[in-house]
Amino acid sequence: RPSPEEAQLWSEAFDELLANKYGLAAFRAFLKSEFCEENIEFWLACEDFKKTKSPQKLTSKAKKIYNDFIEKEAPKEINIDFQTKNMIAQNIQEATHTCFSAAQKRVYSLMENNSYPRFLESEFYQELCK
Repeated sequence: RPSPEEAQLWSEAFDELLANKYGLAAFRAFLKSEFCEENIEFWLACEDFKKTKSPQKLTSKAKKIYNDFIEKEAPKEINIDFQTKNMIAQNIQEATHTCFSAAQKRVYSLMENNSYPRFLESEFYQELCK
């Protein structure tokens, strides 16, 4: 369990929260309670994807991310526009480290501007700061 001081640091910047394993776990639990944990799962999958070295692994991870989060009726479909989805569908044919960048930025921004402020207001977070 994080110290109240550690938890208070998370309110200074969204990146502080994501960089802290307790912060990430707390935020993930909060998103789950709001039925939108696919956003953080997608963001984390993209972070992992960008660290992938092998071209074969890159292609298989790209297809998995696409199948899990992007395609229509995907089990954890994220809320992104049609153009971005189409662009990704084309980009994963020859996967590069940047094929999910636009979608990842959009999801990050959505979390930072919508979910993060609600998380900071939540009883759950307030308790961690006490």
